[in-house]
Amino acid sequence: MTAQTQGGSAGGFFAVAWAVAGRQTYKYFRNPAFLAPALFPLFFFVAFAGGLTRVGSVPGFDYAAGYTAFQFVWALLQAVSMGGAFTGFSIAGDFENGFARRLMLAASNRRGIVLGYVMASIARAAMTGTLVTVLALVIGMRISGGYDVFGLIGLVLLANIAATLFGAGVAMLMRTQQAGPVIRTPIFLVLFLAPVFVPLRLLNGWLEKIASINPFTTVLEAARGFLAGQPENVLPAFGIGAALVAVFAGWSLYALRRAEKAGG
Repeated sequence: MTAQTQGGSAGGFFAVAWAVAGRQTYKYFRNPAFLAPALFPLFFFVAFAGGLTRVGSVPGFDYAAGYTAFQFVWALLQAVSMGGAFTGFSIAGDFENGFARRLMLAASNRRGIVLGYVMASIARAAMTGTLVTVLALVIGMRISGGYDVFGLIGLVLLANIAATLFGAGVAMLMRTQQAGPVIRTPIFLVLFLAPVFVPLRLLNGWLEKIASINPFTTVLEAARGFLAGQPENVLPAFGIGAALVAVFAGWSLYALRRAEKAGG
């Protein structure tokens, strides 16, 4: 680690973070492509919630808020997680076009770069999450949770931050947009190897076995509980979310140091 990175003050850390966040947020909202992370979740949500509505009548399916809300929670978490992945793509692009090298040379505290990308990703997630939520309300989703919805928002925020830090680490290690599949594939696998269509207790076979050990299942079930006003697995879900953020924060800072040694 360079002396510049080690000696950066707290003020420098936040100044760098705000500068990076401002640039990234401006890039997102001036380019219609910033909506891309919401498109696939919207497609899946409309297809699943509309085409599989009768699944809500299957014996044993007792989710209080209905099948539309059941699918909405998964689509929302997918939207914000993929938003984090797209932030990783943007970081890789910054390395390819040389901006990241100039940024690292100019930053008084380079760790602020990671925070800046996370802040921009949260802004992006707020927009894509709002789009998914508005569509769900338009087609008749019921929200039964009242103030419990804030618990759902907390889990959504943790999912976005964890995915962003994971993507940032991969992007800083590879420093090319060819890192896209490496960022995207693990997130897709975690999302889809969970109880997407029915509750865990209605799954069977290999999918039930994988979903039961998938940490995202606990987060998903807790988020659905918040929306239905029937919180469950709250502490384990937030514990998993916080642990993922901590692990991937370390991962992204490790990747940042590797990028520093490589000269950006």
